[in-house]
Amino acid sequence: MTTILELKGISKHYPGVTALDNVSVNIGQGSVHALMGENGAGKSTLGKVICGLIHPDHGQIVLEGREVKFNDPGDAVSAGVGMVHQELLFCENLTVAENLCLGDTPHRGVFVDRPRMVERAQEALDRIGAKVDPNARLGSLPVAVQQMVQIAGAVAKGAKVLIFDEPTSSLSYSESERLFDLIHQLKDEGVTCIYVSHRMNEIFRLCDTITILRDGKHVETKPAADFTPDSLVTAMIGRELSHDKGPVSGAGGEVALKLSNLSSPGKFKNISFELRNGEVLGLAGLVGAGRTEVTEAIFGLDPAATGEVTVHGEVLLMKNPQEAISKKVGLVPEDRKKHGLILGMKIRENETLSILDRLARLGFVNRAEERETAKKYFDRLRVRAPGMESITGGLSGGNQQKVVIAKWVAADCDVLMVDEPTRGVDIGAKTEIHDILREIAEAGKAVLMVSSELPELLKMATRILVFRNGEIVGELTHEEADEEKLIRLMTGV
Repeated sequence: MTTILELKGISKHYPGVTALDNVSVNIGQGSVHALMGENGAGKSTLGKVICGLIHPDHGQIVLEGREVKFNDPGDAVSAGVGMVHQELLFCENLTVAENLCLGDTPHRGVFVDRPRMVERAQEALDRIGAKVDPNARLGSLPVAVQQMVQIAGAVAKGAKVLIFDEPTSSLSYSESERLFDLIHQLKDEGVTCIYVSHRMNEIFRLCDTITILRDGKHVETKPAADFTPDSLVTAMIGRELSHDKGPVSGAGGEVALKLSNLSSPGKFKNISFELRNGEVLGLAGLVGAGRTEVTEAIFGLDPAATGEVTVHGEVLLMKNPQEAISKKVGLVPEDRKKHGLILGMKIRENETLSILDRLARLGFVNRAEERETAKKYFDRLRVRAPGMESITGGLSGGNQQKVVIAKWVAADCDVLMVDEPTRGVDIGAKTEIHDILREIAEAGKAVLMVSSELPELLKMATRILVFRNGEIVGELTHEEADEEKLIRLMTGV
């Protein structure tokens, strides 16, 4: 196989952190090449170096036999290198069409040619089979739809090398399948795809070659066929991983959360169910089915919601999050950057945000107790950072997710709602998060889990409710559920 991209001795240092340490990798033309490693291993940093977002301290990038130096992503795009980012990098106040044409807006004289802009955006969306209104404001769309728009933009630029950084982390099953078909199509057209993901099934399904990074260093590069799932995990984390357990029994608990005819115009209607102590209740469905919107309504984020919600028999008025928190209800949100964290604050400060009243004495936070509490969950979730005083915005996406989880676990909620709790985290951290959620349920608390990863729901949930078009269309016990049944209920086929 002809080499299209050579990375020679790439290094990148930040204060207190070596993100990349003398990494050398060859990427074959027309291949799908995986980058694997734990959160903070350097995968996303390497991708950003390749696409011109980050300048390496040392090393060379050789593209099609010529050394290149990208001053910015525009240089990389001109050379035929693009990237689909894990964290969305669009302007939410602009329309889909305006975002897709940023940097190359069509003009008619001195004026923007809006009909042509919408036409080009529609062509880009059609290329990947995304049914999105190009005139819609991007910020009004669900995270998964925004991700599809980002993929459309990257593919439309006609890259020779396309980097996908956790592209399915926000996508539903059907959208992921469309993406996989697209990647196969790109490969057939000779496009080289560099694929970053923590999802093993995707790696073995799509990729020809796998490169392992650990602590910023290159560990090994081998054909995907030479790995097994267990050997790949061992190479990534440097140790054998204990196998994930099954779901908790969830038997005999009292009703912790009860919904009666919960509705919100245009989002969901007549949602009724009970969640019991000691149970992990899963919510399955396609993007836009109403799962996230129901959790937000329970947490007091939807003023249009009607119906009744009770927590341990007491009515929850759904006025605001403070009321929900006072009833010991917590929410790990789908979008960690927008709703889960204050990125400019330290890890310690984010981890203890939900319990400041518990840590305060006469209006002053007990800093020693705060540090002790934060360190407990910092260590438990193995957050990869120089220390708890590091700024949260500087962490990798997966480590930011660990901080969000830590914040709500520290709150000791009676009812914990988790929306895509393992989005963008590595296999080791995923197991640890699953263990923590099990511990919460086994301690007699209740967990409501939204996940687009069907294997995760099948592994964790004692029961699964299936949503379609804003309604509950089915309920399956752990023993009854399998992927085929869930997909049929989700899609209505």
